[in-house]
Amino acid sequence: MSQKQAIFTLMGGRVRMWRGQYNPTSDAVWLAAFAPRNAKSVLDVGVGTGGAGLCVAANFPRAKITGIDISPEMLTACEKNAVLNNCDMELIRTDITTWRTARTFDLVITNPPYFRGTPAAHNAHHNADLTLWTRRSIARVRPRGYFCTIIAADRMAQVLAEMTAHCGDIEIMPLFGAKKSAERVLMRGRVGTRGGTRLYAGLPMNYDAVLRDGLTIDAVLATLGWI
Repeated sequence: MSQKQAIFTLMGGRVRMWRGQYNPTSDAVWLAAFAPRNAKSVLDVGVGTGGAGLCVAANFPRAKITGIDISPEMLTACEKNAVLNNCDMELIRTDITTWRTARTFDLVITNPPYFRGTPAAHNAHHNADLTLWTRRSIARVRPRGYFCTIIAADRMAQVLAEMTAHCGDIEIMPLFGAKKSAERVLMRGRVGTRGGTRLYAGLPMNYDAVLRDGLTIDAVLATLGWI
């Protein structure tokens, strides 16, 4: 395989990734697109091979990206992808559910694991409890900072319960595939505020303005006149 064949791109070529056994899906682009502006420090929980964090870095080059994961294989792959994109990403091997730290961030993003029952060590995150994962992730957000996640639609209630307990100004964006019901859901909230919850009409999962052109969700909302 040539070097050209070994590399694939996200966001219309703005992010380059080494092709491997575990490659980021469109979830990474959607999650990064929901990140708010002006976040100077960003934590990607369960960073994997770095897709979401690198997409955030592409949108906001001045942001300092930190990624955590329990898999050394994933972190090695992520480091290579960060180098490929000239991104100075800090990588830490740890488990969010047990990480003992006082560090907080302007923005915490996460695509929680949703495959279960796999024995692979690099997939150990997949047996994590979603409620605990969400709670500990939100705990790493500084006051008035943001928590942002993408999840399977049938798991939204678990995450929303934790977000409601700790966040205000919650925004929910359903993502629709071939089915008539939403398949994935983007959720964003601000820690320590009391604003209400806003549910948007939703977007198609193959929406080129985000996936190919790299627009942020805020830009899309403004274009559609939804905000």
